[in-house]
Amino acid sequence: MKNNLKMLSISLLVTIGVFAQKEQIKEAQALYDKGKNEEALAVLKKIEYLIVNASDTDKSDFFFIKGNVCKDLAAKNIDAVTNFALASSAYQDILLYENDSRNYKYAFKANQALKAMKSTLVDGAFNDYNAGKFKESAAKSYEVYQIDKKDTLNLMNAAGAALSGKDYVSAIKYFDELRRINYTGKGVVYYATNKKTKVEEAFISYSARESNIQAGFYEKPRNVYPPSKKEEVLTSLAFCYLERNDYVNAAKYYETDLQLNANCMDCYINLTYVKMQQKKELVNQMDLLGNTPKDLKEYDKLNAQKDEIVKSAIPYLQKALTIEPKNEDVIKSLLGVYRSLDMMNEYNALKNSK
Repeated sequence: MKNNLKMLSISLLVTIGVFAQKEQIKEAQALYDKGKNEEALAVLKKIEYLIVNASDTDKSDFFFIKGNVCKDLAAKNIDAVTNFALASSAYQDILLYENDSRNYKYAFKANQALKAMKSTLVDGAFNDYNAGKFKESAAKSYEVYQIDKKDTLNLMNAAGAALSGKDYVSAIKYFDELRRINYTGKGVVYYATNKKTKVEEAFISYSARESNIQAGFYEKPRNVYPPSKKEEVLTSLAFCYLERNDYVNAAKYYETDLQLNANCMDCYINLTYVKMQQKKELVNQMDLLGNTPKDLKEYDKLNAQKDEIVKSAIPYLQKALTIEPKNEDVIKSLLGVYRSLDMMNEYNALKNSK
């Protein structure tokens, strides 16, 4: 009897909980209808942990109202990036749950909302970038990529904006994701000349360009096939690590880029810079040593390591000179290395060849 009573109590609690969820979803909807978005979101947060066990209908209702609330908050520039992300996640949850249940109550509206959000974020990222708000631009471009991961150009835009804003932590995150997905940026850019301004402009698609040509606004169409962006991704990633004084990872990605382009001057020059910075770190350690036998032994050890590091820069500088034989900066650097290592034959040969 006691067990039966216990089961009845649990059943009643579940029933009451389900009823409470429905009522609070209705309450959130009512607040949203009155324009009280923040109050509506507060109500939804109270029951969010219960939704995983809710019915398919309640899940759809919950995530649709949450998506709408967060989208409206973002549109009012209230914690825009966070609320766009929450709205995007909510609408995608609708698609997930309704695909599973085959009960398409809000799927069409959720898809439309995602498309509208994507357009708004793309415009916002563009405007922020032009206004010098690089952090905001990067965050919006990355959120567009989260909405549509097939549109990898937005991830590249996020990385570029973060780099322009010197947010190297975020830039590393974005460029590394581009590297992992093997981003090349290959595609087609559709150009046509504006008849009125005589300026050539790019179009988002072939059909967009054709419709404007047929309408008589544009002429002289041409297609451009941009080169692969793989090298740019690697050198940008290396540069970000370089700016954070992470010389090991910087060298790693410059070396990786050389496998794609053996004539990358920036790679050779920056790899030389990495070696000189590593040498500087050892010199700083040597300067801190005293005159005890132990310190003198450590000094000799570090000094040998320093010379090996400097010597390892020689192949990079020599290769750079084969690419640009008259590059004065490279010649000066190589002369300095030869002199520091007392390689006077090589020093005189290079000096006399100038």
